[in-house]
Amino acid sequence: MKSASLHKCFRINGQGFESADELIDYCKYRDIEGYEFLEDWFGKSKNVNVYTSGSTGKPKFMTLAKSNMVNSALATAEYFNIYANTKALLCMSSNYIAGKMMWVRALTLGWHLTVVKPQSNPLKHLEGSFDFAAMVPLQVTQSLPKLHLIRQLIIGGGVLSNVLEDQLKNIKTNVYVTYGMTETITHIAIREITGKTERLYSVLPDIKISLDSRNCLVIDAPKLNNQKIVTNDLVKIYNNNQFEWLGRIDHVINSGGVKLSPEVIEKKLSKSLPFNFIVGSKKDEVLGEKVILIIESKSHNQDLNFENLDRFERPKEVLYLGAFCYTKNGKIDRTSTISLAIQ
Repeated sequence: MKSASLHKCFRINGQGFESADELIDYCKYRDIEGYEFLEDWFGKSKNVNVYTSGSTGKPKFMTLAKSNMVNSALATAEYFNIYANTKALLCMSSNYIAGKMMWVRALTLGWHLTVVKPQSNPLKHLEGSFDFAAMVPLQVTQSLPKLHLIRQLIIGGGVLSNVLEDQLKNIKTNVYVTYGMTETITHIAIREITGKTERLYSVLPDIKISLDSRNCLVIDAPKLNNQKIVTNDLVKIYNNNQFEWLGRIDHVINSGGVKLSPEVIEKKLSKSLPFNFIVGSKKDEVLGEKVILIIESKSHNQDLNFENLDRFERPKEVLYLGAFCYTKNGKIDRTSTISLAIQ
């Protein structure tokens, strides 16, 4: 007896299925990534085992209730008004929660799904249009000329540069940045980019937010997790439904007694530095920690402008790496990249 249902409208590349077993066989013998997840999803267990991406620390093993994953899919459908027969693109790895949830949404809501192997330019060989898709920032950057093929696009898995965000504000595609994590079964809040100037996230239905003593976000989402989730994300809450993300408390740099958020500095720098970089810290005998800028480039001839930074925010050292460290699903591995740069 299968524990999850298969929506009658669900399709892959126009192909419908009479049963879950038929779907699993179709994906397995066509080397469609995700068939192993489908075996778990339609198995007898009420839970699914997942690993976190590792972008904010060592990957962790977690168990998620299938019923909560369905609730997440329904909340997404309500927010974006995407129900049966939605044409959706899955271009993220099915080994992680973002890819798994695209499957769950499609299976639960009856989407017509196109699945491509995860790559930096997923739209390169595609011509058809899509109602909905999810990407990481690198994929969005590589797909700019063809983003018009997507009606609604959500972006997760990393901070957008100001340069990329400005490029996305005036395109036809409705673009949204998501906030979430494996514990919340992907996004619990959305920030619209297209035509917008404010940087506030709006929470999805049935989500309550608050702050702890550190000014970090606390999430109460009973339909997604039985316990309140205490994050390490510094935020400013504007009302019951909106907040601004400021950075990670575990990334805060204490330089000469002044606490600095590297994410805030990166956001300021991205207005003038149109290339890949991150801000980190390095031990310093005088300051304790000093701010450093790490640039992904083999060339050391970059034109650097720090005029829009406060005195304490300005990097005291600039380092170059030919290639940053990335997690398996395309996010910058900040800890490994900084360690490699300063070794």
